[in-house]
Amino acid sequence: MNSHALKLFYQVAKTGSFTKAAEYLHISQPAVSSQIKRFEQEIGVPLFKQQGRGIVLTEFGEALAEKAQNLIALEEHIASFIEDYRTAKTGTIHIVATYLPANFLLPKWAATFKGANEEVNLVITTANTKEAFEQLIHYKADIAIYGGGIAERPEEVLWDELFEDELWFVVAPEHRYANQTITLADIMKEPFIMREEGSSMRDHLFSLCETHQIQPPRVALQFSGINETIRSVMAGYGAIFISSLAVKEYVQTGQLARVYIPGIQSKHKVVICTRNNEKHSVLVHKFIEAIKNYAL
Repeated sequence: MNSHALKLFYQVAKTGSFTKAAEYLHISQPAVSSQIKRFEQEIGVPLFKQQGRGIVLTEFGEALAEKAQNLIALEEHIASFIEDYRTAKTGTIHIVATYLPANFLLPKWAATFKGANEEVNLVITTANTKEAFEQLIHYKADIAIYGGGIAERPEEVLWDELFEDELWFVVAPEHRYANQTITLADIMKEPFIMREEGSSMRDHLFSLCETHQIQPPRVALQFSGINETIRSVMAGYGAIFISSLAVKEYVQTGQLARVYIPGIQSKHKVVICTRNNEKHSVLVHKFIEAIKNYAL
């Protein structure tokens, strides 16, 4: 298979235009068109179809573009790995973090690291647990920083625990359960504000209900971020199950209140994840060691 033609096809698929792809690649539009036609003849399957005055991907073209993206990401990772390993002074580290570390830990860690390594470029993406692991496994990230508690992790992922954090049930200070000790069954009768499906905190809460054979709570509101869930509860509605790192300051200042459940001591881990059986570049190793020192 012609890998050059595959990359050219991916650029056309990405931009949605032969002309834009040609401009990006600094070649003529006819050259792009002819190479794409030869590539289609080589593989024996059409990649594009006409739609009005433009083109769109065929069903096969869409599937191939997704796989080509993974291949190109891997090639970029290898090129970056070589340069980073050679110098460990300049380069780019792609980091994906789940919402808790992305919001409450990584900003300080990244700023501290950049202060000592100005020439290193940190590209940081926030994602839920499932997306974070997928980005790491498919070479779209060098490091995943995960905060949560899942029953099992992908076998492709190497797990390096930093510390454990408590999980709290939290309500508004005027809520009838504020600062009270109640049963798990009682708190589960409250409307809950939650993150989207795929978040570790949501999975942890439902797993807790299953373990104690209690009906899971009603999902009254759903947000894609931690701050939105906190603000909703501060406004006086519902309850949340959340990391103490995210709400400790609000509880201390009286803007939120804990609800205590006897016999329930939930914790989750904050972890650095890398690909299993892969030697880190010197630059990635340097960043990981720096994070471990910051977390102490």
